[in-house]
Amino acid sequence: MSDVILEVRDLVKHFPIRKGVLFKKTVGQIKAVDGVSLDLHKGETLGIVGESGCGKSTLAKLLMNLEQPTAGSIRYQGRDVLKLSAAEQRKLRRNIQLVMQDPYTSLNPRMTVGDIIGEPFEIHTDAAPKGDRRRKVQELLDVVGLNPEHINRYPHQFSGGQRQRIGIARALALRPEIIVCDEPVSALDVSIQAQVMNLLDGLQRDFNLSYIFIAHDLSVVRHIADRVGVMYLGKMVELGTDDEIYDTPTHPYTQALLSAVPVPDPTARQHKTVIRLEGDVPSPANPPSGCRFRTRCWKAQEICATTPPLLQISAKSPHPSACHFAEIRDVVHAG
Repeated sequence: MSDVILEVRDLVKHFPIRKGVLFKKTVGQIKAVDGVSLDLHKGETLGIVGESGCGKSTLAKLLMNLEQPTAGSIRYQGRDVLKLSAAEQRKLRRNIQLVMQDPYTSLNPRMTVGDIIGEPFEIHTDAAPKGDRRRKVQELLDVVGLNPEHINRYPHQFSGGQRQRIGIARALALRPEIIVCDEPVSALDVSIQAQVMNLLDGLQRDFNLSYIFIAHDLSVVRHIADRVGVMYLGKMVELGTDDEIYDTPTHPYTQALLSAVPVPDPTARQHKTVIRLEGDVPSPANPPSGCRFRTRCWKAQEICATTPPLLQISAKSPHPSACHFAEIRDVVHAG
């Protein structure tokens, strides 16, 4: 995993708040993503976790070039994605695909499964000869664990887990290098989640895929991720391997998230300290000065309000953490 194939630096996305006649007057900005940097290595799964509204899905859209960033850069295999021509960006999309969150709304109900999975071949006509597309679609159905004979069925004839498999097959059609998974199992039952996760894990080995896996469920991310980034209010606050994040978290927000994970073992539960955060998540339209987590943090001091902490390694943090007072905290796991 030494080869970096996707490099993101200081990525920013602000959405204008408008009012007045025809909403032409800009009165503020929603700072959805505000200076995120990350690297994705070949064959790696990078997990992105955080509460709803922290900017995870906006980050996914930026990486897919579905939203134009306000500032920052995205480089795929050394090439600046944001400076490519329309034709070059179209070719790039073959290599970076998306699995969406909701399997019920991400599939066109008027199209058959064969048409849905085969649609990328209609856009990228050189990916498969026209006479061979049906066979390729059936192969993809088989790869994701569905019956190839169901190629003429419609989405409503499948369960939620099967629909998500169809979405994964569609993402695989062009043999991409990177798949961005935007909460792909959050709408599924727990037992089905495990099946889809195991499928993604197997496909990664078979097709040498790299994943950016976005979720709010910490246990799901640990199951699949090699490294984990924790986001809060548009910022990356901690970044490390799965063991570093889950066993030795250093940022107070990460520690609070992990303390909220239920522990089924009664004996272990007695030794667990739950961190209860005070107050609500601030508005991304008016985030706190300095450290954005300071209004809910029990460690906050004057420097936190005046100096934004950098995501860096410190004497008390063996992996990058955006906290002036980062330090390791032991975690009692859910088992």
